[in-house]
Amino acid sequence: MKNLGNILSSAKETIELQSKAIANLSNLLTESFSEAVNCILHADGRVIVTGIGKSANIATKIVATLNSTGTPAVFMHAADAIHGDLGNVQQNDTVICISKSGNTPEIKVLVPLIKNANNKIIAITGNPNSFLGKNADFVLNSYVEKEACPNNLAPTTSTTAQLVLGDALAVCLLHKKGFSSSDFAKYHPGGALGKKLYLRVSDLVKNNKKPKVESKDPVTKVIIEISEKRLGVTAVMDENNKITGIITDGDIRRMLSKTTNIDTLTAKDIMSKNPKTIHIDQMAVKALEILEENNITTMLVVNDSEDYAGVVHLHDLIKEGIF
Repeated sequence: MKNLGNILSSAKETIELQSKAIANLSNLLTESFSEAVNCILHADGRVIVTGIGKSANIATKIVATLNSTGTPAVFMHAADAIHGDLGNVQQNDTVICISKSGNTPEIKVLVPLIKNANNKIIAITGNPNSFLGKNADFVLNSYVEKEACPNNLAPTTSTTAQLVLGDALAVCLLHKKGFSSSDFAKYHPGGALGKKLYLRVSDLVKNNKKPKVESKDPVTKVIIEISEKRLGVTAVMDENNKITGIITDGDIRRMLSKTTNIDTLTAKDIMSKNPKTIHIDQMAVKALEILEENNITTMLVVNDSEDYAGVVHLHDLIKEGIF
């Protein structure tokens, strides 16, 4: 148990150390950050993100975030750049160079080549007075007092700081561009995330049957309708073919627990009035929200004329990976 305590203590120390370093980044922000955002925003080209070692790994994540939020970006490894990949950098591209020290041999070779091509350079470095810091057009200070590594060697806190600054750039660009959830959906069509952004109730109900009975129908017909349509629910319609209520299999069970004499009962006698409904064009994730808020598993769907359009079931949402 003592060893377990030491592990937890070390983990907490690591998290606290990094959280303090990240919180301090806001104190290191200058107008250079705003200028860097505007540079990317108004550039005609892409963003090229480069680095060496662990900084290169961070660069790939920043590229992914930029691309997914509407800013075209390409990763270029700093070592490969000086051996042919520099051709990735086109005339109007902006280059983000990431380096904790700002003085690595690859960066010292790469930066002058980028400057000679007149591309703007944004530095993310923990040393603004480094070669990279002094030669960049814009400097984002990612200084951290120490790494989480007990030897203060393994890139841990410093790479977290680099990543956070990259995220800050991406989010600021997102806001400036007015990048909406519908725009986001265009770049994330796959998986549960994409479905939350584009899947609508209409996509779900088209695969379901449409159980319904009239308010005057006998309970026996209600039971048959619920059983045949296999959704555990049926809509109850009035004389104008408008929704007047809903009956679930739970309503049937509660009825049978009170009486077995159902010969004289009708749908109107056991239905719940004013059922929850959702418009057919609403987002599927909105349907999930309503179901969870009301602790129900099914909901009736209506169209523009408030006509009955079908049933959406919690299982539909689970099947699509939205739940």
